[in-house]
Amino acid sequence: MEMRAKQDIEIGDDITPPLLPLSFSLHDSFLSSHCSSCFSPLSFPPSPHHYGSLYCSAPCSSSHSPISSSSAESFLPLTCPLSSDLRTALRLLLSLPSTCPHLHRFTNGLLTNYLKLTSSPEFAAQIRQGAIAMAAARKLRKGLSLDQSDDVLLEEAVLCLVVTNAVEVQDESGRSLGIAVYDPSFSWINHSCSPNACYRFIVSPPNATSFGEDSASALRIVPSVSEENFGVCSCSEYNKEGYKYGPKIMVRSIKRIKKGEEVCVSYTDLLQPKEILASNPSFSSAGLDLNLYRDEANKKLSHYVDETNTEFLSVGDPESCCKKLESVLEGGFHVEQLESEDGKSRLNCKFHPFNHIALNSYMTLASAYRIRSSDFLAFQSKTDESQLKAFEMSRISAGYSLLLAGATHYLFCSESSLIVSAVNFWKQAGESLLTIAGSSVWNLLGLPKSELSTVVKYKCSECSLMDIFGAKSILNQAERTNFENISSDFLACVRSASPKFWRFLIHGCHYLETFKDPFDFRWLAHAHCVAEDVDFIKEDSNCEHHAEWYTNARTHIYKVGMHCLVYGVILAHICYGQNSHLTTHVLNHVENFVH
Repeated sequence: MEMRAKQDIEIGDDITPPLLPLSFSLHDSFLSSHCSSCFSPLSFPPSPHHYGSLYCSAPCSSSHSPISSSSAESFLPLTCPLSSDLRTALRLLLSLPSTCPHLHRFTNGLLTNYLKLTSSPEFAAQIRQGAIAMAAARKLRKGLSLDQSDDVLLEEAVLCLVVTNAVEVQDESGRSLGIAVYDPSFSWINHSCSPNACYRFIVSPPNATSFGEDSASALRIVPSVSEENFGVCSCSEYNKEGYKYGPKIMVRSIKRIKKGEEVCVSYTDLLQPKEILASNPSFSSAGLDLNLYRDEANKKLSHYVDETNTEFLSVGDPESCCKKLESVLEGGFHVEQLESEDGKSRLNCKFHPFNHIALNSYMTLASAYRIRSSDFLAFQSKTDESQLKAFEMSRISAGYSLLLAGATHYLFCSESSLIVSAVNFWKQAGESLLTIAGSSVWNLLGLPKSELSTVVKYKCSECSLMDIFGAKSILNQAERTNFENISSDFLACVRSASPKFWRFLIHGCHYLETFKDPFDFRWLAHAHCVAEDVDFIKEDSNCEHHAEWYTNARTHIYKVGMHCLVYGVILAHICYGQNSHLTTHVLNHVENFVH
């Protein structure tokens, strides 16, 4: 079961029209704050003790409430686990035919994985308990009670279908609002670690103009089914009236796709490498299975970082978070090994800079330093010293954002499907650098106030990227034929500018100071090397030279920041379309600085 292109598809093309779900449900935590039909935020204050469906409008209510009330979901126990899965499965049951000959394999044209899930030690008990809860709810709605001898095969099969096919519906900020099951036009698209397509959600109330939604988009993929899967019932035969509203999904190409080629998306986060640098110069590893210790170190490192991130989110202590994460990133983690002839030794393991958890740590550190800067200004008197200290934290935050964007781009150059991750990282790096460039603290560093206008009016003479706002045809070129050249020009431009300010940006952060360049990672072949220091302004420097140096650094920070945002616009346009919320947001941000 797969979907293939029925024609040649260019990079950045919509592959499907907006697809409505077969069934869906909000997560419990959003039932009181979001519309149960379209998933849009409610305009009235949330009710913390409400359980059940709320709607943003009469059309949403008339479309969804009959299905919700008929599904028997209100008879589910309030403390029932996997409640959003169960609600989705109960609603899906309403669209089933009276008989389905392939129930254990296919339902509504979708694979159930029934045999696999019901025999799995990990899922079997949950599937069984959930199915019993669903069957009991359906009986209660009819005024009956569930007998122990009652068959729950139908409920088990549909719940297995939901577990197999449901996707997490995310809003514009990336929050997971609930789950949805879509028809084979989406659900038959298989996973690949090197996908050629991505998908996005359209969450909006009825009659609202949605960013990136083009109802005229054609379905440009067709199903391909192996002989063993003949007999699959089509969901279109049984979907009856279905939903008029709900979280829609669209699929878009991120690579060129040839006619007949399989279309794939990624089901998981692609930034998942588990490489770890292991070093212990005084220890001979002969005869010992270092893979065992690397695995142990990987688990301990992952657990430590996860605990630190959780503590940061729950307790809100950004300073503690920075110390803990930088300590493990810089110093590594010690794992005791088995005794050898020389006695017991310890293996010191460090994250590879491109490790998934290291990249997530950069994200957390960028956020934590930004919060520290904001908190410092909020709770300290606004003296020159406090402003400089807050500026230092903002610098380091921008340094982590730029490193994250550069590292992701390095991976993106060898695997273009990482474009979806790259969009957000370039956007964040650009916004952080422009915040630094626009700070009033530069005046305290010896830069006259009049220099700000010079910085803001800066135009790049080395590439055409900044001309995007004169004639936006560059987006179309990048989307169709010229993306690789624009990407190469962009990287060459920022790589030539970053040495002019990188050491200044990261000054005072020991871990970041080990990186010679946020865009050139060839030095990783010699991982023991530390970035050499460069001449950068000290407090006792000549005043005239002082102002000139800072003006130059600020100009290049602005230049790279603008380039990062504009490049983010191009990537967002490819992934989400010209009028998507993210593309429009980044364009507006850039235009605010230009004008």
